[in-house]
Amino acid sequence: MKARGKRILVVDDEAPIQRILRRNLTMSGYEVFIAENGKQAVEMVRLHQPDLILLDLCMPGELDGLDVCAKVRQSVQTPIIVLSAVTEEKQKVRALDLGADDYLTKPFGNDELQARVRACLRRAQTAETQVESGPEMLISDDGYLTMNVPRRQVKAGENDVRLTPTEFELLRQLMTYAGKVLTHRSLLRAVWGPEYGEEADYLRVYIRQLRRKVEIEPSRPRYILTEPGIGYVFRSQTEEKNI
Repeated sequence: MKARGKRILVVDDEAPIQRILRRNLTMSGYEVFIAENGKQAVEMVRLHQPDLILLDLCMPGELDGLDVCAKVRQSVQTPIIVLSAVTEEKQKVRALDLGADDYLTKPFGNDELQARVRACLRRAQTAETQVESGPEMLISDDGYLTMNVPRRQVKAGENDVRLTPTEFELLRQLMTYAGKVLTHRSLLRAVWGPEYGEEADYLRVYIRQLRRKVEIEPSRPRYILTEPGIGYVFRSQTEEKNI
């Protein structure tokens, strides 16, 4: 993923973090905008249409990071990487539920930041390519779960399911290889990119969020099953093309 021309909005109220992120991202070729509070962030998303948002969860003012995430997702699917402290686990999970695509736990290094940014931008570009690749439907064996890949639509029964780009690609991988156990490493690399491979705990967060959205009983999953110590498997599927 080439950085040149990609716009990143940094939403953080701490001046030192703003400076560090602006410097490191600018040196990598990104165009960087800074928002110091939630209200300003929502307006800058509208004005600048960034390719990616780095969003701190804890900010002063009437809109915190969770509010910003929710408002952004009402109108656009711009990738969002949440910046969170270790003590904000519940908020981090809530942000993922609201539509965030990734998260970085503070403190984090520049190499990790750059890898996450590249991976997130690459996933967004891959999603666009999939839309152009032709029609494809993925359907669970009982017909309850359906995925229209080019339209990026998922249904659970009669209900439309809103998935983030990351959640969509994770479910697409599982349904595409239904009946086959996908290891933690293979899923991480297929969905997040070659920079990933050892973050099994990280993957579990997204599987939990995905189950909450598509399973009838998330605590007793029927479709997305765990193979302890190995990975995950989608129970089964039928696949129809050119529909």
